[in-house]
Amino acid sequence: MTAKKQRPEDEPIACQLKVIHLDRLRQAKAQGPSDDELERLSLIFKAMGDPNRLKILTALMGGEMCVCDLAAHAGLSDSAISHALRRLRDLALVKPRRDGQIIYYSLDDAHVAGQLQLGLDHLRH
Repeated sequence: MTAKKQRPEDEPIACQLKVIHLDRLRQAKAQGPSDDELERLSLIFKAMGDPNRLKILTALMGGEMCVCDLAAHAGLSDSAISHALRRLRDLALVKPRRDGQIIYYSLDDAHVAGQLQLGLDHLRH
């Protein structure tokens, strides 16, 4: 008689069936984001994954700032801050406002601040 081999607790159980809960699968597909939305969301999270861009975004949670002040805050060169702001602007995370020669940036809307705050709350929890 041979002993039955024990499965380690952290080893995943392989699914023998393709679908177990068809109703839940259909609900997830119907209510979930489209592939295009997932791609765009991925780009937003990728942009937020850079510490320098996060410095910019979190600084803007307190209100608009000019490009020079953002560069000083983040410790970035003029070209690096311009590149970072362009990326954030292209994803509608920040918006510019020109006042003469000075360009000010702010968060595009309250959703951006909310997402940042959720991340910080999760981190500090």
